[in-house]
Amino acid sequence: MKISKIRAVEIEFPETKISSQSRQDNWNSYAPRVAPLNKYSEFSRPNLLIPGTDLREVWVQVIAEDGTWGLGLCDFGEPCAAYIDYFYAPLLEGRNSLATELLNDLMFRATQKIGYGGIDTVAQSGIDLALWDLKGKLLQQPVYSLIGGPVRDSIKLYATSDDLEWSKELGFESFKVSNPVHYEDGIKGLDILEDKIGNAREIIGTSSELMFNPVMSFNVEFATRVADRLKPFNLRWLEEPLMPNNLEGHIQLKKNITHVPLATGEHHHGRISFRQLIENRAVDVIQPDIKWCGGLSEMIKIYTLAEAAGIITVPHTGGGHPFGQHFSIAMPESPIAEYWMGSDPGIPLEETRKIPGMSMPKNGQVRPSNSPGFGLEIPEDWITPWDHSRAAKIR
Repeated sequence: MKISKIRAVEIEFPETKISSQSRQDNWNSYAPRVAPLNKYSEFSRPNLLIPGTDLREVWVQVIAEDGTWGLGLCDFGEPCAAYIDYFYAPLLEGRNSLATELLNDLMFRATQKIGYGGIDTVAQSGIDLALWDLKGKLLQQPVYSLIGGPVRDSIKLYATSDDLEWSKELGFESFKVSNPVHYEDGIKGLDILEDKIGNAREIIGTSSELMFNPVMSFNVEFATRVADRLKPFNLRWLEEPLMPNNLEGHIQLKKNITHVPLATGEHHHGRISFRQLIENRAVDVIQPDIKWCGGLSEMIKIYTLAEAAGIITVPHTGGGHPFGQHFSIAMPESPIAEYWMGSDPGIPLEETRKIPGMSMPKNGQVRPSNSPGFGLEIPEDWITPWDHSRAAKIR
């Protein structure tokens, strides 16, 4: 079955109907999260975005010659959408839609000349996911069956949220909290972190897993000091303390820190960057994002490298969308998945479902839909071509 059309699209989701009463605003409205750009004071701390930029999600539709279509998802707005429509679509249209390995390799090789491992890989992710969704529909199989079938009855999840009491009430037993400090905060920052992580450990107790994510805001020196200061709180892992291109820093940090595992990968794109981490034993847990790393095809390659080295794969936000759920249910060395909490305490997760057909967590577990493809139930009349002029209007 040949591909007749590949295009970036927008989906007009209806407003989610919430019937339950919110108890309070969720942590995203008040927690002072930090990213690398927050080194400069003009970028306020809860705000990780650059004003005037277009970084919204990008959906991809791949249409087969018989009219069957699949959907994939990636991020980062117009730059990514332009790659899809003007670079990848001409390369792939007219080819066999079921030949996902060939199509993945064509995209991988095409980007080598223009710079591999950035927005190009994110755009590749959206297309690859749409191809797998299409393949599942054409073969009338859920994607997880196409990549080996389930290895567990359901996926254990950890909640990423500073609303720990609410996460516990929902049945989660593992938790990850945000980071409010930059390495330039020095000893004051260490004090803040000791208070925050100590309070989190007190809330969840000693029998629950606790993780902490600095979001690339540390250097080797500060991350080493942080790990030492937080040692009493028995972290499951310290996540992404350094910027992704600092391979030497990751190697040195792994030598410096022996009492807490190091995790990273959401901002590493493509198999090469993960191979470098793995072969240098610079990481204990890899965390590729299926919507950024190159898609499901690339994710499986990354997973295989890690599996061979005895390293687990815990996809970034993988439990919170159908794409990651299908990966995690089928991979033996992916023992837990992340669920990013973006809703208010008091609102049941079932009421916050945005994507029709997507499975939602219950008691800290989730099992993906067994419908064909990724199980998306998005009507065709919600889908419109991407408006490439919108980015200029935003500015």
